[in-house]
Amino acid sequence: MNTDNENLKPEATIDPATQALCERVTKLRKKNKLTLDQLASVSGVSRSMLSQIERGKANPTLAVTFRIAQAFGITIGELVDHSWSTSTIEVIHGNDEKNLFRCDEEVSIRTLSPLHMEKDIEFYEIRISPGAKLISSAHYEGTKELLTVTHGSAEIISAEEKTSLHEGDTAHYRADVEHCIANNTDSELLCYLVVTAGN
Repeated sequence: MNTDNENLKPEATIDPATQALCERVTKLRKKNKLTLDQLASVSGVSRSMLSQIERGKANPTLAVTFRIAQAFGITIGELVDHSWSTSTIEVIHGNDEKNLFRCDEEVSIRTLSPLHMEKDIEFYEIRISPGAKLISSAHYEGTKELLTVTHGSAEIISAEEKTSLHEGDTAHYRADVEHCIANNTDSELLCYLVVTAGN
């Protein structure tokens, strides 16, 4: 069985690139409003190891880096590579399967915003089959959703309130309560959803 020390490289080998990685882990954790204990629970990496990494006292192995990246919902490349921050154009390709958040007979959700923007703003294309619905639990306090219908009709339920939307309509509603997007018609619903985090 591996111990924390077996998953760390000697401190003396830490280079500027690894130091940047350590700082990025700290930044992402705080951005996602996670404590070290919470990140440890989600990632499966011990709290003590995460603390050493964030303080630049440890050089994590690939396996540990992978688990941390998974905890943030990003790839290792996105965790260690800052090239996106200097690029002026970032493309989300329509045929990129990694952007399919969900795809089944009832609902298809495709992420249209870059994954590193998650927790700041999220942008999705949503397709809901006739008679199906997308039910969501309450998100973080202050979270709101902006939904625009481009084909079909939708019923939006936010806590005890509900409204109907038709093609071209947009609704802005609370998402820090249980909420639902329902398609009660006989045709597919196509809509675009923007999720904004609370401040």
